[in-house]
Amino acid sequence: MKNKYYRIGPEFFKSVEVPGINGERNLRIIKWNRQTIIDDHGKDCLEGIKKYDGFTVVPSHTKYQQVIGEFYNKYHPLSHKVLHHNQSKIENTLNFLGHVFGEQLEIGLDYLGILWHHPTHILPILCLVSEERSTGKTTFLNWLKSIFEDNMTLNNNEDLRSRFNSDWTNKLIVAVDEVLLDKKEDSERLKNLSTAKNYKTESKGKDKIETQFFGKFILCSNNESNFILIDENEIRYWVRKVPKLENSNPKLFETLTAELPYFIDLLIKRKVTSPRKTRMWFTRDQIATEALKKLVKGTKLSIEKELIFLLEEMFDDFDTDEICLSFNELSEIFNKSRIRITRKDIRRIVIEKWKIHSENSSYKMYYKAINPSTGEWEVEFENKKGRFYRFNRDFIKNV
Repeated sequence: MKNKYYRIGPEFFKSVEVPGINGERNLRIIKWNRQTIIDDHGKDCLEGIKKYDGFTVVPSHTKYQQVIGEFYNKYHPLSHKVLHHNQSKIENTLNFLGHVFGEQLEIGLDYLGILWHHPTHILPILCLVSEERSTGKTTFLNWLKSIFEDNMTLNNNEDLRSRFNSDWTNKLIVAVDEVLLDKKEDSERLKNLSTAKNYKTESKGKDKIETQFFGKFILCSNNESNFILIDENEIRYWVRKVPKLENSNPKLFETLTAELPYFIDLLIKRKVTSPRKTRMWFTRDQIATEALKKLVKGTKLSIEKELIFLLEEMFDDFDTDEICLSFNELSEIFNKSRIRITRKDIRRIVIEKWKIHSENSSYKMYYKAINPSTGEWEVEFENKKGRFYRFNRDFIKNV
């Protein structure tokens, strides 16, 4: 009985096995009331309860420790039964991984091996995309969940955007199905997290706590071109287009699960064949794909659409058919929007694609200000002089 209870810091917890829908039993420790323990077992039972100074999170699949010093490890131990594998024992699994990773299968196996043997190492953001249905993307996520169990979480878009993140910041894998993170702050946050060593965890009603972060992101989307905004110099993303499964097997997940004890044996024994060459292990060339190029192109199109939207909004706000803006003023407008843009992007759109060349003379710079006598917003302008671009409403409407 006493082995079921812990005092961690000033609070009490109970170790329980939670039954799952497939008959599995998942070990959890849940907060328990001190008085309830006394009511159930008597006051004397408190004497033998193990005491720890607090929680820690130290991931390991090879040398796991539940207790490290005086701290209780919140990283979950895995429950796998491991059986000796041969090629026939994992044939369906290897075929499925070949379907997901294609010509990059060896890199895919290395990626899984690094997750297993080096869980704290930084890895690229893996993105599985396809406009087709029945490709196996969700099955891949569920299969990974079966491997890493409670150390992986399946989130939605709002989970990543929420300030309350304590449910996923201590996970090895943070996966998002049907992802759509098309705001500037979304992509910036994800990029920063993918290489972060520390992150602030926040729960409702509690102060932020700085913790070590080792999470790896896996994104799945039916949108191949702009589910997230990335630029052409980005090295953090590994984007793979997953084709439709040729032979749809309604019991594919069950088949993969049956081979799991043998595949775990492969993970344990297989050496990572790709030497570590960058902080994210793989080089840009190793994980380059046509799907990544399409995503970069889609981001560029999004930038152009955003520029059109911003200009049209200015035409309406200032009730004018012509707007003149300098290069720096264009950049400043984008800085206030949700789209990340570089000076190179502006030049590519305005000069190379739209063929609008700069002029050097006086121009009106419109802005809105509150009239102190009426308290109302009014359109005003400032006469400026220098190099600028002239945008016409009719041109932008038909661009």
